[in-house]
This record gives sequence, structure tokens and C-alpha cells, in this order.
Amino acid sequence: MSQSVESHDHIMQDKWNKVEEIKAMGIEPFGRKYSKLNMVADIINSEVEFDKDPENYNQVFQTAGRIMAFRPAGKKAVFGHIEDQTGRVQFYIRKDEVGDKAFEVISKIGMGDFIGIKGGVFKTGKGEFTLRASEFEFLSKNIKPLPDKFHGLTDVETRYRQRYVDLIMNKDVKDTFIKRAKIVSHIRELLTQKDFLEVETPMMHPIVGGASARPFVTHHNTLDMTLYLRIAPELYLKRLVVGGFDKVFEINRNFRNEGISTRHNPEFTMMELYQAYADFEDIMDLTEEIITSCAKEVLGTTMVEYNGKTINLEGFKRIHMVDIVKDVTGVDFWPEMSVEKAKTLAKENSVHLDNHMDTVGHIINEFFEQKCEETIVQPTFVMGHPVEISPLAKRTKDDGRFTDRFELFIDAREYGNAFSELNDPADQKGRFEEQVEEANKGNDEANAVIDEDYINALEYGLPPTGGLGIGIDRLVMLLTGAPSIRDVIMFPQMRKK
Repeated sequence: MSQSVESHDHIMQDKWNKVEEIKAMGIEPFGRKYSKLNMVADIINSEVEFDKDPENYNQVFQTAGRIMAFRPAGKKAVFGHIEDQTGRVQFYIRKDEVGDKAFEVISKIGMGDFIGIKGGVFKTGKGEFTLRASEFEFLSKNIKPLPDKFHGLTDVETRYRQRYVDLIMNKDVKDTFIKRAKIVSHIRELLTQKDFLEVETPMMHPIVGGASARPFVTHHNTLDMTLYLRIAPELYLKRLVVGGFDKVFEINRNFRNEGISTRHNPEFTMMELYQAYADFEDIMDLTEEIITSCAKEVLGTTMVEYNGKTINLEGFKRIHMVDIVKDVTGVDFWPEMSVEKAKTLAKENSVHLDNHMDTVGHIINEFFEQKCEETIVQPTFVMGHPVEISPLAKRTKDDGRFTDRFELFIDAREYGNAFSELNDPADQKGRFEEQVEEANKGNDEANAVIDEDYINALEYGLPPTGGLGIGIDRLVMLLTGAPSIRDVIMFPQMRKK
């Protein structure tokens, strides 16, 4: 056994001994309810008259939190810091003010324990804001020692596996998740003000649909049927538009049985919305408003430093996919051409093609993904995706090879996907049939089964509709400067140890 393990075990045993000593005093070491009337931030931000004389305090606070620092000041007083989700404040406890019995517990407590304090505030000689206890209560014992306060919890894998310790020790991590909550709340508030109705749709689907991705598969015993964790809520949300809801949105989890990376987690959060009587250009305006507004709300500016670059989240660029391919590679896909010619161009430009990529539209998309995505830094709406890769999007009026669709890219990453929704049931069924053909050719992300009920819904009539999906996790990464998606998901998926 290493010396560090021995030391750790010794500390834990000492803490368990303290538990027994606290019990012997008639105090519960893992206590019950405490009336916490003030968050720490309420105390720090209060307007009070500072006075070292308790008799002159003009306001009394009652708060509770975890001890993050603890030091005796002689035999009859202690200083320390307690922390809650809103901040950290120094406390000062004197024996002659809280009483002998309460102060006796002081010798049993330390870093990581939870306490409740009632009292007024003053500033120390060094100017530190301090809560002076008139009453003190022990609330709960910490058993495992916290990481070294000067080095914190630095091992990345441990931080993700033990997020609870990460949150205790790393203030920036806690701030990231507070910002995440604000971003989600702001999007919800903005859409609600625009008369969007928040809804919930199924997490388990009988048929895979709404996006191109590999699903997680499960089985319902009572119904004796295979179900799939949803890869997207799209087809259910559009059923609601068919049913008469003009504006709907959902903020919830999607699941995709794909790789794990700094950009991908098997479960992730999406905001998806649909607006009747709108098209993809209306949705483009709304998308920019959402992201610009979130930046102003959380950061107070639209200028963001991310990945070593300065990004302006205002005034987004708009460009057709064929045009950006031409700008970057010199290859012009506007003139109609044969698949053979497109494949020759791909070979000449070192664009790799999988076996199922046997249409010009697929090849255009591969040119964009392999040659152009990485060149995009400032927010850019890339429009006009080929119809072969857009099975749910309406064809462009003047050129049926392409669709009224866009993806939003910022710093080479996709943040949103949207289109004018395909509402022609015959065209939609044909697109689904093409997807089945792709699946049979080896594309494991293509949908292998036609959703006949969705076709049935379209036959009842879907009004002209614009739809949008925004990846919440990636947006939070951008607005918090997080390098990995695991930094913005509370409990990311991890490989077994």
C-alpha cells in the first residue's frame, strides 16, 4: 500500500471517529432540515452597514453551505469559508457568542463539512466580507478528503467520472453549468414570447426517423416489440403542426449510437422547433436572433473568443453549398453533369467516396464536408443542400437538384440544421424509398424502414412549415469557451475503466 493511500485511509478513519464523537454529543452527524433563508450571494450583494460590534448590525442573515477553508483563531474563535452554488463567504465563530456546547462541535468539524450560520456581517482589517455567527449548527459530515485546495481536481478523466468532486473544487466548472442553464432558459423564454408552445414527444420510437444516424435499440417486453431511442423528434413535432399547432418547440435529449469525441456524446441536447407558414429564410433569421440574443444575455457581447479565434456572433454570412465548394476547390457543380464525371472530379481532388455515394448530390456534399467545412470560421449559413442528402426538405423552386435547407457553421462546427419542410406526401414517400435503397447499399445511417404513419399524417395536410434544430451542447461550448462537449454535459458517457 502506497504512502498516499495510507494517508487517505488514515484521514477517513479519523473522520469516522469524529462521527462517533459527534453522536456522543447528542448531535446527528448526518443531519436533517435547516432553515436556509439566504444564499451566499444574497449576503455578499447586500447593502449593509459594516460594524464589528454585533450589537450594531442592521441586518441578520441565515445561510448554510460546505466548509471550503477552516482555521482556528486561538482557542476561542475560528475563521473559515463556506460555499454554496452562488458563491463563497468568510465566516467567523466565537465561543462566547455561540455558546459552549455549539462551539464544542468546532473541534469535530473541518473541510468539506456542512454547517448553518446565522449572524451579521463585517469587514476584517484586510477588507474581507465576513459573516459573524450569532448561532451555529452542524449539519453533515464529510468523510472523503477533498483534493488539495491549491491544485484542485486536475485529472481530466477523474473530473468527468466524478463530476460531483469537480463541481466542489473547480469554480469555473460550476460557472459553466450555470451559464448552460441560463442559455436554455433564455431560449425557452425567447420562443415563448414569440408564441411557440413547448411540447414533449416520445423518447422511444417504433421506427427510426427524423435524421440520418445509427440508433440505440431496445425491446419492450409487454408489447414484444423493438423500439429505438430517438435520434430526433422531428417527425413527431411535424405531426403536431399537422394537428393544428402553428408553432412548437422541444428542448430535450437525442441519442445516437456513434463515436465519442470532443464534439460528440451518445446522448445530447437539442432544441427543435417548427413554425407553420414560414420557410427556411424565416428560420435563418430566427436562428441568428436566438444565438445573438444568447450571447448578449450570457456574455453581454456578441464578440466571443473561442479556440484561439475572435468570432462575431452577429451578421451571419449566407452562401450556397455549390458556391463555397467552387470558392475553396475551384470545382463548379452548377452545370449539370453525370455521376461518372462527378466521381472523376472527386478522385482528382482526393475526395473519398463510400460505396453508397453514387449520385452527384452525395459527391457535392462530400466535397463540402471534406474540403470546405474546415475553412469556415465566422458564423455562416451554408444553403442549398442536394436533395439526395435532404430527405425531409422541400426542393428549391428553380432547381430541383437542391433543397431549401441550411446548416449553420461556426469555426468548422455545425451548430444548427434547418429547412423548409417537405409537405408533399408523394415526394416524401419517394425520398423515404430512396433512403431504404441507400440502407441496402450499406449506408448504416440511412433509414431502412418507411414511416407509413408519417406519410399518412402528411396526407391530412402539413401547411408550409419551417423547421430548425440547434445543438445546445455545442452552443454552450461556444459561449463558455469549453474545448470538449464533455465539459458542458454534467455526466458524459465514459468508457469502462
